[in-house]
Amino acid sequence: MKGLILSGGKGTRLYPLTYTNAKQLIPVANKPVLVRVIESIRDAGVDEIGIVIGQTGPQIQEVIGDGSKQGVKITYIPQESPDGLAHAVKISRDFLGDERFVMFLGDNVIQGGITQLISDFAKSDWNSQIVLKEVENPTAYGVAKLRDDGSIEQLIEKPKNPPSNLALVGIYMFDPSIWEAVNSIQPSKRGELEITDAIQWLVNAGKRVFPHVHKGWWIDTGKPTDMLEANSLVLEELVPGIAVDATVENAQIDRRVTIESGAKIINSVVRGPTIIGENTIIENSYIGPFTSIYHHVTIQNCEIERSIVLEHSTIADIGTRIQDSLVGRHAVVRRSDDKPKALKMNIGDHSNLWVV
Repeated sequence: MKGLILSGGKGTRLYPLTYTNAKQLIPVANKPVLVRVIESIRDAGVDEIGIVIGQTGPQIQEVIGDGSKQGVKITYIPQESPDGLAHAVKISRDFLGDERFVMFLGDNVIQGGITQLISDFAKSDWNSQIVLKEVENPTAYGVAKLRDDGSIEQLIEKPKNPPSNLALVGIYMFDPSIWEAVNSIQPSKRGELEITDAIQWLVNAGKRVFPHVHKGWWIDTGKPTDMLEANSLVLEELVPGIAVDATVENAQIDRRVTIESGAKIINSVVRGPTIIGENTIIENSYIGPFTSIYHHVTIQNCEIERSIVLEHSTIADIGTRIQDSLVGRHAVVRRSDDKPKALKMNIGDHSNLWVV
């Protein structure tokens, strides 16, 4: 079995962070979401993985490389334009051949991995298996209607009257029958080849399509609030620890804190679940629960909680607590004592700023 990860999206809902960075590379608990997806597929015993890339492909290739760091072999598959998930499958034919494969959206975070899922599909005679999750607001998702035998009868995109509360998660498994499906469907009203249409084609053609209902949590990290929620959930699962070459001086560190190599915590309070990245400096500050501080960050004379701070950023001398925030790479957030006092800022497109 092979793996296919779709990582071609622009991530417009995460602007301005994704103006300069692929959304799949934004870290959750200091590990890029795409790396987590690769590791989930690897841990299920699949080590040949294709990654469909778009405009942010060079950034993804620079970070992921050939996959050797994760113990897999990566093949990159360029998608010239975002023509739909089924189109991404279609252009991956040369890589996938006639093998069964698992397809995973590169911006999804799921609890517990997919090892059992892949094992069940590999042992079955099913043509496809799709992952579903019970949700509270099924009108916002693609929803599945099941037959009495548990197989898929129909997929409905954002139904006004949902036949169930089972939403498509973004993880799919296929056998070679998918090739006839993706070559038979037509573009949707938005001009894309939809994977739901391809799966419905399989159902209508009498193929065996069954669901796996995921019981753990699942997050589509498409929006800032989703990123923060995914970060919180993953932080709760980390096994905390302090690197042997980290420095902790006159600091209160609770047992749920992870401190990575070369980090320095000086005269500060850090409460977990929290992770402090490599070579980051925390001084005279409070770092509250559900916060991820990436590598080479400096935080001085500040309070921050339930936030994500990306690499090479500086936050200093802020007189109010920062919370529920995403701070991008190489950002500088400071308070100036110069007279006359005023707010000074350079704000990118689609940014949000609250002043209290």
